[in-house]
This record gives sequence, C-alpha cells and structure tokens, in this order.
Amino acid sequence: MSASTVVEVKLMELEAAGRDLEHASALEALSWASDKFTARVTFGTGFGAEGCVVIDLIGRHRLPIDIFTLDTGFLFPETQELWRRLENRYGLNIRSVKPELSVTEQAARHGDQLWNRYPDHCCKLRKVLPLKAELGNVDAWITAIRRDQTPQRANALVVEWDKKFEIAKVNPLARWTKKEIWSHLLTHNVPYNPLHDLGYPSIGCMPCTSQVEPGENERAGRWRGVGKTECGLHGAAIETHHQR
Repeated sequence: MSASTVVEVKLMELEAAGRDLEHASALEALSWASDKFTARVTFGTGFGAEGCVVIDLIGRHRLPIDIFTLDTGFLFPETQELWRRLENRYGLNIRSVKPELSVTEQAARHGDQLWNRYPDHCCKLRKVLPLKAELGNVDAWITAIRRDQTPQRANALVVEWDKKFEIAKVNPLARWTKKEIWSHLLTHNVPYNPLHDLGYPSIGCMPCTSQVEPGENERAGRWRGVGKTECGLHGAAIETHHQR
C-alpha cells in the first residue's frame, strides 16, 4: 500500500469517526481517542477554562492520556499556580514543553519585546515550533477548542485531520458553549484560573493578554490592536507585522 493510499485510508477512518462522534459526549470522544491511539495521543493545554474541563474528564475518569503545556516563559503567575493545583487535584503530571530559546536568548537574537514588533514570529518561536516538534512523536492530539470561539474555529469537527501537523485532531468540546463550560467547572468544583473572574476570559502569554470589556468577544483581549486572533496552533496564523 502506497503512502498516499495509507493517508487516504486514515482520512476516511477519521471522517467516519467524526460523523459517529458528532453528537457524542466529550468523555466518549476522549475515550475513543484513548482507545484508538493508546500511547500515541496527547493533550496540549493552555489552562484555559476549556482545558480545565478536559483535564477534569481525563483525571476523574483515569484516562491514560498524556498531557503537556507550552511553557513559553510568559505564563501568568496565576496560570503557573493553576498548573500545580490541577496536578495535585488529579494526581497527574502535566509536562512542560519549552521553546528552544529562553526569553533572554530570544531577545539577544531577535531583539527585545519581539511580541510587540512581530507577534506572529514570537508565537512561532515560542508556541508553534515547540508544538510541531512535540506532535511529531504522536499520531493524534486533543485540543479544547470550541466552534463558537472564533470564525477560524467555527468548522472544527470532533475528529478531523490536522493538515498543519499531519496527524489526527480530536476536539471533544467542539459543540460546547461557554455556558456549558462554566456549568461543568462549577458543578464538579474544577480548579480554574482566578483571572477569569477579573475580566480575562481567554488567557495566554502575559505581554499579549489584556482584560475584555463587557460585550466584547471573549478572545478580544488576545493580541489586542494587531489584527491577530490566533497564535498559529489551530490553522495558519495571520501574517501581520503591524507595529504597536
């Protein structure tokens, strides 16, 4: 069987799984991924509210799914504390995946505050490339994205082929709403980032995250003022070199 044929078969299998799991629960989608890919599946979390839901499902149901986070060097102290709380709560090890360059090394090579001058390039160095290297070791990755978060995520399937990283992608919360996320967190007393209660519905790196005003989109506080809504992990990043 040729390489192209193998890929076609994989795509057909994922399309079928996507149809079968479209109306399945998040736990059923996670259990399917765990059974299908065994040790070759991982969950990458940024510790947002959605990520905490997925960690809760994995932890409470003892699913053998690896978990990691992109430790960019710019995580909020509250995010770092939440990381430890979740590990302690569920008895999990959430691995740290770091960029090739430290913050200091990046400044020396590319100039200070790269995120202000070329935010896409900063995201590429600190998030996209480390993620690409990490996903090269697995056959599938799990995300916590929701369809109603951004236009770029509106067509996300519960199970799909990730063209960017060329592996299977499982989005167990694709159909969930913000209300359902918070209902789950509060019902199950899941630890979450206290910054959410202070006007930060979407939390990333400190330099590129700001508070959101009432009525704004929940991701309006990410890369505010530069016309950028994605870091490049889910589809292509918006290429912009806008100064701010």
